[in-house]
Order: sequence, then C-alpha cells, then structure tokens
Amino acid sequence: MPLPAIAPSHLDAVSLRARFRLSGLWQTEPALSLPAALPFAAEPVPAAVLLPLVQQADGLHVLFTQRASHLHDHAGQISFPGGRVEADDASEMAAALREAEEEIGLSASAVEILGQLPIHHTGTGFVVHPVVGVITTLPPLRPDPREVDHCFTVPLAYLMNPQHHQLRRAEFRYPRDPANWISRQYFVIPWQATSPQPTPGEVRQYQIWGATAAMLRNLYRFLLAPSE
Repeated sequence: MPLPAIAPSHLDAVSLRARFRLSGLWQTEPALSLPAALPFAAEPVPAAVLLPLVQQADGLHVLFTQRASHLHDHAGQISFPGGRVEADDASEMAAALREAEEEIGLSASAVEILGQLPIHHTGTGFVVHPVVGVITTLPPLRPDPREVDHCFTVPLAYLMNPQHHQLRRAEFRYPRDPANWISRQYFVIPWQATSPQPTPGEVRQYQIWGATAAMLRNLYRFLLAPSE
C-alpha cells in the first residue's frame, strides 16, 4: 500500500514545534539499514548537519547547499550545511550551527532549534547528527565559495510526499577498503527549479540523494508516525 503524503496542515512551524515536543514511537527508514559489519579501517567520525526549515509565503521550505565542484569529496552534491564535530564544539547542535555560519553565513541567532533526528551512518564512516531548525526570517546568505557553489530551497510539502522518493540500489566501493564492494539501497529525490543565480532564469535539475535524502526520509517517517 502506498505511503501517504504528510498533510500540509502538519507542516507549519506551529505543528512541527508541537511534534518535536512529543516523544512518540517511530521507526527510521527500514530500507536504509546498513550491513552488519562495515569495512572501516578507522573509527567512525562524528559529524552534524543543520536541516534548515525556512518560512516563506507558501509555507516552509528546506534550505540546501550545492557543494563546490572543485572539492575532493562529494563535489557538486546536494547537502545540508554541516561537517565534523570539533573538539571545542559544546554539542552536536553547536557544531551544526557553527558549520552553517561558516559555510553559508547563517547566524545561529536566526535559527530556532526544534530537535534532532536519529543519527545517520554514512558509507564513508561518518556518524551524522541531524539537527532540525526553523528560520522565520532568512537573512542574506554568504556562501563560502571554497565549499559551497550556491544555496536553494525546496518546499517541505514536496519533500514530505513519498511519491517523490525514488528507491534505488547500487554497488558502492568503500574508500578505506577499495577492494570491498557492498550493495546499498538509497533514495533519490529529483527537483527542478528556475535559479535566480548565477544565471537568472536558468532551469536547474537537482538530484537530492545519499545521506541528505536519507535524513529527509527519516524526517518523513518521524512526521508520519503517531505522536503519542
């Protein structure tokens, strides 16, 4: 039976604040479970990302970054602002807010933290803590060209409709063990938008996938589950 879309009435800031205050039992996306033993040569690396929900005239949108094309890892991919948790970060939340300010110039004072989603283990050895926050008024952003090509938003209602979630399977080679290939399932969420920059009117095709899509899928599962 197809999964339902999250009703728009449950996707405003007031409803999300209430949802995050309630515990409720829910299951993370079962299709994304990792193999029991991963061939890592080093300890997993703690990381944190900010899943920013921006208030716009037609409702909440999710703010994404497209990583710079010259980066060594994950060049050009769609991401949330985030990175490694540093030793002087007070918490994963503090790390996510720090990274957002460093990457796109988003001040921590502009973000109202709602809560966190379960950690997500990536195939490259990161243990990612997703922090969800609402931005009532989005200040001018200053993407760092060393890390970010540009930012864009997608309506939360679009992302919380599972009809837009495409489940795929592929063989992945782990960087720390190049001889080892493991079959993984992953989600892809396609999005098309007319970008105001750098070329006004240019139609861009985005593929939101990997860890970013997985965390969105877990947000969907969280909102789908009963709140009590």
